[in-house]
This record gives sequence, C-alpha cells and structure tokens, in this order.
Amino acid sequence: MGLNIIFEDEQILVVKKDAGIPVQAGKLRIMDLQGLIKNELYKRNRSGGEPYLGLVHRLDQPVEGVMVFAKTPQAAADLSKQVTDGRMKKYYLALLCGKPAEKKGTLVDYLLKDGRTNTSSVTAKGVKDAKRSELNYQVLKENDETALVEVELLTGRHHQIRVQMANAGWPLYGDTKYNPQFQETTEYVQTALCAYKLQFVHPKTKKVMKFCIEPDNSLLK
Repeated sequence: MGLNIIFEDEQILVVKKDAGIPVQAGKLRIMDLQGLIKNELYKRNRSGGEPYLGLVHRLDQPVEGVMVFAKTPQAAADLSKQVTDGRMKKYYLALLCGKPAEKKGTLVDYLLKDGRTNTSSVTAKGVKDAKRSELNYQVLKENDETALVEVELLTGRHHQIRVQMANAGWPLYGDTKYNPQFQETTEYVQTALCAYKLQFVHPKTKKVMKFCIEPDNSLLK
C-alpha cells in the first residue's frame, strides 16, 4: 500500500487514492489514506511537530480516484468553501449494469443515511434529515448489458452515485451494497467507480487546477 502523490506545494497535496483503502479508518491498527499522508509529512518535518493535514472531501473505501488535501488551515477553509459553493468540480467514471434510455441526463433525489448499516436510500422530499442530491451523467459507450458513463457530482452525499444509479435501475458493476447481482458474492469484486477528474481554484495563487487520472480498473477504460 503506497502513496501516489500527483502534485504538492506549501498549500495543497493532491493524491491518487487506491480502491480498498479508507480515507479515514476510524479504527486502530487500520492504515488509512490520511495516515499514509501524515506519515510521509512526519518524515520530512525536521522540527518534530505534528504536520497539519486538512480533509476537504471524501471517497468511499471501494472507490479509487483523485483527492486534494490542505496543508494549512487557510487552504482547508478555502477549499471547503469551494466544495460548498460548487466551484470544486468532481467527475467520475462508472460502469452501470443496465443502460439509460437517455444518453445524457440529470438525477435529483433525496437521500437519507442510516448510520447503523452505513447505507443510504432514496426517500421523499421533506423527510427529516433527507438531503437533496443531484448529479449529471453522460453515456460514453455501451455494450449489450452495461454502459460506461461520466458522472458530474453536483452534491456530495453519502454513497450518492451508487444509490442514485441503483434507484434509477442501473446499479454499479461490483457494488456489493446496492447491486443485488453482487450482494451475495463471496469473492472480492472492485466497484466500477473512479473519481477520475478534479478541478478547483488554488487557495493561494487562485489559478484553476485540473487533475485527471487513468483508472486502474480495466472495466472503466
């Protein structure tokens, strides 16, 4: 389990997260991405103090993709605001079991998280704690039973792409939580979802930063 740094300066650090590694484990003796980065920063810190690392956004554990972390509180505040106001653009590749009738579209649902099961579900508007969730999708290619789509995530909800696509009738290939085809599998199957493109404004220079990665999952190529 290595650390793949794509870009770094005094304000930010951009990495490629591998599928299967949690961003934050929340459990002892489980290494997560945040811990890997902090360990690397500790090695470089000659003063011996704890390095600052701000978590700006998240990816589900089964999902690979590009992420940005803040190295100063000021950068963290700026990037977090970009997440909130929509200036941070996040794009995903997803392989769907099923094919949308419309090759381009928008999904708007209200998602409710169940902390006991660590799942989310689509519910009615107005339900307590339900959050409005929106994404755009575009079909890139199809075969007989699947479709490869690009997803632009407009809101950042728990398991959002996985839940909304499953609710629309096109669950993600390999998704053991929301795709009935894979819920009973006993073998590891990688969820066919990759956060492959990220765009934001640099918190200090104000330059538009764009990062794009090649998915490791061959199903997404």
